[in-house]
Amino acid sequence: MTDLVIGADGLPRCAWGASTPDYAVYHDTEWGRPLHGDDALYERMTLEAFQSGLSWLTILRKRPAFRLAFDEFRIPTVARYGDADVTRLLADAGIVRNRAKIEAAIANARAALEVPEGLSALLWSFAPAARPARPASFAELAAITPESTAMAKALKKRGFRFVGPTTAYALMQATGMVDDHIVGCHVTLPPAA
Repeated sequence: MTDLVIGADGLPRCAWGASTPDYAVYHDTEWGRPLHGDDALYERMTLEAFQSGLSWLTILRKRPAFRLAFDEFRIPTVARYGDADVTRLLADAGIVRNRAKIEAAIANARAALEVPEGLSALLWSFAPAARPARPASFAELAAITPESTAMAKALKKRGFRFVGPTTAYALMQATGMVDDHIVGCHVTLPPAA
């Protein structure tokens, strides 16, 4: 398989984005598009953490259930979760039922409330300068970058959990802090701003 494929619709896209209909929609409409807002970025950070060790497709398909279970990822609401909520989430078959990840999601909401500049501003402060051209292949990409390492270190220092350098880089890719679409991909992204 090459890194760029022509989809059934005749559009060239990153190969992973053509592998399933769910991925095609996600690839074409969300992945790599600049995303701002504390709750929106908290959701993506939480889902990336839940994805650790699993397929992103699993998380993507469970995302509606995650949104329902975590009150649409409203940071102040999740920050107030207690033991009864942990028990409720562990019993919810619609999400990934992992106690450590659930407890991390709650701890991360509490930590996000303590970020004076807001979670969105903090995360975007680690966005690297735009590269001059898109990568020619996924082989050109690293799973960890100096920026994702710095982001993970800063988050850990502020009490965030389950956000290591690899997860931080996946978050950067998903939220448009970097453009990792392959050269030739039909997706046109707005400036990161």
